[in-house]
Amino acid sequence: MFAYIVRRLLYAVPILIGVNLVTFGLFFVVNSPDDMARMQLGVKRVTPEAIERWKAERGYDRPLFFNAKAAGSGQVTDTIFFQKSLRMFAFDFGRADDGRDIAQEMRDRMGPSLALALPTFVMGLFASISFALILVFFRASYLDFWGVVLCVAMMSISSLFYIIGGQWLVSKLWALVPISGYAPGLDAWRFLVLPVAISVIAGVGSNARWYRTIFLEEVSRDYVRTARAKGLSERVVLFRHVLKNAMIPILTGVVVVIPLLFMGSLLVESFFGIPGLGSYTIDAINAQDFAVVRAMVFIGSVLYIVGLILTDISYTLVDPRVRLE
Repeated sequence: MFAYIVRRLLYAVPILIGVNLVTFGLFFVVNSPDDMARMQLGVKRVTPEAIERWKAERGYDRPLFFNAKAAGSGQVTDTIFFQKSLRMFAFDFGRADDGRDIAQEMRDRMGPSLALALPTFVMGLFASISFALILVFFRASYLDFWGVVLCVAMMSISSLFYIIGGQWLVSKLWALVPISGYAPGLDAWRFLVLPVAISVIAGVGSNARWYRTIFLEEVSRDYVRTARAKGLSERVVLFRHVLKNAMIPILTGVVVVIPLLFMGSLLVESFFGIPGLGSYTIDAINAQDFAVVRAMVFIGSVLYIVGLILTDISYTLVDPRVRLE
């Protein structure tokens, strides 16, 4: 397994390089540093001196790929591509437009993002699987029919409706929890109860419907009929055998999401004022802070690749027939 992990990590290098090249092209070829300066300065008539000053302050006055004026290795290292893109592989993201270190900001904001994402992930997974198992247990009944209707209805409603409706009902009308904000330490629970509940409710519809499909496929297999023929109750068959054998497709969608929990939730963090990585990304987009956006895209790519590797490893833990070679 160790050799497989090393090989997959080596495969990830060209993928990250490709993501880096695409991101660099979007930010510096399609959108030149002069265009970024005009957008950042935010005035209609920008003088060339102001543009050059803005580029010099942020290191955008260098050539893109090759610096003919530099000597030796500086021809490659003293370029925008090396300074702004290749250094990301060493997790050196530089500084944001406001002068703060991007890596330090990510570390500071990771805690609030995890405080929101982890309970949402665990509670959402438990609620979705439990609801799906109940529907399968009462399959081909009115409870199953109306449960599927409820799932489709919940899937059809935008997440913004849950967020705005929850804030209005729970925070404004009932005044049970703060409508937005965040506090460190144990006081954080008052600000996290509502966004966690809304996130779980918003995701139950689609997840439960998907898990129900997986469980129904397992119920029709031969080993289930054999278990019933041995006299096992439907509850034992469903919760002991079907659930265990359905874990492989469930892990495909679950394990790959785990590393992305560090990225936070864009909408929820922004609407509830939680200072996590999701709101950090939204604030950077609104402020046109391209250095932060590039860093978040790179980190998202790294975490997604880690999630894929964890998914393959989890197969071997659930199903001994799978071998990583």
